[in-house]
Amino acid sequence: MEIEVERDNTNPLLKRRELHLRLKYEKSPTPTRKAVREKVAGLFNVSLDRVVVSYIKPHFGKSEATCYVKIYDSNEELLKTEPKYVIARNFPAEAEGAEGAESEAESAA
Repeated sequence: MEIEVERDNTNPLLKRRELHLRLKYEKSPTPTRKAVREKVAGLFNVSLDRVVVSYIKPHFGKSEATCYVKIYDSNEELLKTEPKYVIARNFPAEAEGAEGAESEAESAA
């Protein structure tokens, strides 16, 4: 998978870097959020828990996709700013653990 940065903005108010990317991949399915997060974290030398993929939009008939990624200054800023459904899509194991803890707390009450 190749990544081409189309636009790179810094948002100091939300303490994040916003990237609009073009993904080019071989004749395989569209890359997963996890794969894109890992690649972006490696390219920009940041930890994986600070990277969030908002969307991946494949282009019909091509092995390309447009992607919007946000890199936060800290994991706390990410958790404070991003909606829960975006966090659940990007960190599925952590979301399941949080749901399990909530359901255990509800059943204990």
